[in-house]
Amino acid sequence: MNLKSLIALILFISLISCHSNKNSWTHFRGSNMDGHAAVEKAPLHWSASENIVWKAPVKGQGWSSPVVYGDQVWVTSAEKDGHEFYLFCFDLETGKLLNEQTLFTAEDPQRIHGTNSYATPTPCVEEGRVYVHYGSFGTACVDTKSFEVIWKRDDMPCDHMQGPASSPIIYKDKLIVHLEGTEDPYVIALDKKTGETIWKSVRPKEIYDTLEPVYRKSYQTPIVITVGNRDLLISNSAYMCFAHDVTTGEVVWSFKYGYDSTVSQPLYYNGLVFVNSGWIFLDGVPYFTRQFAIDPTGAGDVTETHQVWMYEDEVPQIPTPLIVDGKMYMVHDRGMVTCLDAMTGKVIWKEKLRGNFNSSPIYAGGNIYFINVKGFCTIIKPGDTFEKVAENDIGETVKAVPVFVGDKMLLRTQNHLFSIN
Repeated sequence: MNLKSLIALILFISLISCHSNKNSWTHFRGSNMDGHAAVEKAPLHWSASENIVWKAPVKGQGWSSPVVYGDQVWVTSAEKDGHEFYLFCFDLETGKLLNEQTLFTAEDPQRIHGTNSYATPTPCVEEGRVYVHYGSFGTACVDTKSFEVIWKRDDMPCDHMQGPASSPIIYKDKLIVHLEGTEDPYVIALDKKTGETIWKSVRPKEIYDTLEPVYRKSYQTPIVITVGNRDLLISNSAYMCFAHDVTTGEVVWSFKYGYDSTVSQPLYYNGLVFVNSGWIFLDGVPYFTRQFAIDPTGAGDVTETHQVWMYEDEVPQIPTPLIVDGKMYMVHDRGMVTCLDAMTGKVIWKEKLRGNFNSSPIYAGGNIYFINVKGFCTIIKPGDTFEKVAENDIGETVKAVPVFVGDKMLLRTQNHLFSIN
């Protein structure tokens, strides 16, 4: 092959890769799980009837976000009473329902919190396979071409107490899921091809058995980072954060922050890990949440040695913060947006948005999208001051994160899946 042909081939592969990235959204908060969309343009103006490419009804109830690979959109849902658990596949361009199936059933399902659903964990997808997780109710792998179930697991118990919420992630040959409830919370790595267990790490009994059961539960989704020559699974569980060797499950370091119900996903930026404490309860003080920045290069208990900063004023419990160009943007569950310097934790600005928030902010097309529970979206320009770009209202309940592929936004609401241009 001559030089010109080789260059042409490289450019062709690059174009395919770029196109694939723009048409894929493989995990909770994006293909890189950092809240950044690989798009140059994103919708700025819409309503329930304006700039809607298509609108598809979604049976049941679920707060999971859609995932996208190629021309397929995958969405999980469940009956409100938790007796049936669904998986849907829609055509990305038309919204046509391509496949619907009931993957699991439950005769006597656990109760859940009134604000949760039985299908809150977001699925993950790669070429040829989609992986769905409904907590203790079941985990499955489905062929994306034939829609046939490749494997199922319904033998991983968890007393969620408030229902499932942790999303699965793909790492090389593994599917990693968290089942952290009131008894023996654990993280487990499955062989993504067969569903068989590769490793399982139960939280240390000498610590967790001393906690009241209510303080052992967690609903977070982990990330994998590279530190030196080792890949670490960062898991901000109830009471403490763990860094596991993702290959073996071995705990490399831990960081204690106390208490329970961690939901917000960890972040990794410029050599620092950012984790959320979950609810903090102190005598005479209303419950609140802390955000920590941790140097991930340590070993053992790094609580006293590797904390870089801590911030505790209107830190969200559910929405995951977003880092853009060295600034962390976080929206409190009750609507206060705080912009911090990610490396120091110092406040740059604060601004109150309308409504309450469960959905995490997403950076797309140069702007940040904040969507409240009632479906009202505030779009801002990242920077040293608060700069509003647009406001839009879909008019339906939203707890899922918006998904950006190509030049469109996919938005999962309580009753529908929208494609917005």
